[in-house]
Amino acid sequence: MPTSPDAAAQDHPDRSTVRSLLRLWPYVRPVRARLFGAAFVAVVASCMALVFPLILKWMVDGPVARHDPAGVWLGALYLLLLGIAEAGLFGLRRWLVARPLAGVEAAMRADLYRHLQRLPVAFHDRWASGQLLSRGTTDLMLVRMFLAFPLTFLLVNAVTISAGIAIMLAQEWTLGLVLLAPAVPVMIVCWLFERRYSEVARRAQDQVGDLTTVVEESVLGIRIIKGFGRHRSQARAFRDLSRTLRGTELVKARLLASIWAVIVTLPEFAIGAALVLGTVQVADGHLSAGTLVAFLSTALALRWPVDSIGFLLAMSQEAATATERYFEVMDAAPESAVVPAPSEEPSPAPAVTSAPAQEPDPATTATTEREPVPVTAAAGAPPAEPVSAAGGGAPEAEGGLRFHGVEFRYPDAPADTPPVLVHIDLHIRPGESMALVGATGTGKTTLTALVPRLHEVTSGRITLDGRDITGMPREELRELVAVAFEEPTLFSATVGENVLMGAADTAGRAELDRALAVAQADFAHALPQGTATQVGEQGLSLSGGQRQRLALARAVVGRPRFLVLDDPLSALDVHTEAAVEAALRRVLAETTALIVAHRPSTVLLADRVALLSGGRVAAVGTHHELLRTHAEYAHLMSGAEEDGR
Repeated sequence: MPTSPDAAAQDHPDRSTVRSLLRLWPYVRPVRARLFGAAFVAVVASCMALVFPLILKWMVDGPVARHDPAGVWLGALYLLLLGIAEAGLFGLRRWLVARPLAGVEAAMRADLYRHLQRLPVAFHDRWASGQLLSRGTTDLMLVRMFLAFPLTFLLVNAVTISAGIAIMLAQEWTLGLVLLAPAVPVMIVCWLFERRYSEVARRAQDQVGDLTTVVEESVLGIRIIKGFGRHRSQARAFRDLSRTLRGTELVKARLLASIWAVIVTLPEFAIGAALVLGTVQVADGHLSAGTLVAFLSTALALRWPVDSIGFLLAMSQEAATATERYFEVMDAAPESAVVPAPSEEPSPAPAVTSAPAQEPDPATTATTEREPVPVTAAAGAPPAEPVSAAGGGAPEAEGGLRFHGVEFRYPDAPADTPPVLVHIDLHIRPGESMALVGATGTGKTTLTALVPRLHEVTSGRITLDGRDITGMPREELRELVAVAFEEPTLFSATVGENVLMGAADTAGRAELDRALAVAQADFAHALPQGTATQVGEQGLSLSGGQRQRLALARAVVGRPRFLVLDDPLSALDVHTEAAVEAALRRVLAETTALIVAHRPSTVLLADRVALLSGGRVAAVGTHHELLRTHAEYAHLMSGAEEDGR
């Protein structure tokens, strides 16, 4: 999967327009009967236009030559009826395609949105949201326009031109050959145009995605832009992208103007030559005036089908590149397809020279009456098997949350870079809470993201109550595990709807009130419409602490068996934090929890603490044990206490 749209374009230098457009067939197939019917109606309507010259020939050689006014009026009536019938058929064609193609666009957009929800987090990390947004809006609009107009009229015009040429050759083959003379150069120009316009159209559509990204980021980050007075620099960035897009669109316009110049000019010269030659033949008596009128009328009737070739090809190329961009996303493997084979045995831990582990203190290996042996990760040392609370040396039961030799490397990371996490062995027993502590960049957030499978482990495995999470349906896994992220994300919905996202569909008012109470988010009841108040885009109408409390309420509302909290109290003031901690203790007593913590007050919520250092578990123990025995942990906590003061 390309990491950028430009890379995607470079992966297919010899793309085929027809092959790209054929990928639309599964969406078109359900409405094919109406589309084929519309194409047939359009062909009949277009060919009816070729009957007009034949009526004119009859009128000129008949009633006009015989000075018969009644015959002229009869011919005029025929022309009027044909015109009404042609207009009615084209109206019928539009009616036949309008509703089905709106349905095709809606189905493609729904599939894209559904697929985006199933794609792994790593995909969204690589792709700009504006690029995805442009694929779901502008690109699908281009596809619908192609299905509604160019797809039909490329066929209609081809049939009309073929029928018109046959009629002209039947009337006077010498004049017909004159009009066919520009056919070869026009086809060569169309072939060259198609190749060049395809590249430029792709570039323009990618640039629209970039521009959409800038607009979206500017709107979402308007507080930062205003707060730092960066509106001018943002305006310059937008202007530069706009100018780049404008230049690309002008290249498209020049290409279109070039092909139109050829397509319009050469046939006009041919019609002029045919007119001169036909006039000479009429003067010599070799051709009737009616035949010349019919011939020239047929040639003029073919002007629109020929002239429209340029923009029909342009629209087809834009639709082909839009289709490619759409399927670049749809071809990305969803989460369900990215299931690594679980490792039966953890591999030996490799030495990590970039971040040497803290030298263990002998005291950290002392077994207490309640706690298992604290783990100290010496480079290359095999992990110690946890010892039961009874101290008998038998391995503990597989209940709770357990990491077995877990390693993780980001999918797009260079192969020579060390893993983010190295041979993680942790066991959080049922009903126990464990705090995860470490310096910035040691992999704490990454480790928590592995539990709900927002990322997939590179090697090793994670089990919940003895079940490998890679063998569990994601829906079941995410019903068991609730997550509260450090950066709270709210949606443009009510407070209640945001919180109840974390519960089953049957959850109601009682569960909502309980979760708000646990998270000390009772402020929601004082909002203008209470919990029915719309919080606005990303919840920016609320303070950071309010958003974080609602995110915490969302995590606990469903009473999950496993709870993963990524520094959930970082935006709270001291008094609110104390109140939340008091309520959270009751929740933690009923669940198995992994808590990323930076403050000693948050660490004290947990039964035990795991220290991450250099992507490894450096030590495991109680807060007070690690303060006494592990210098790195004591340093982190002393810094946190100073920050708290």
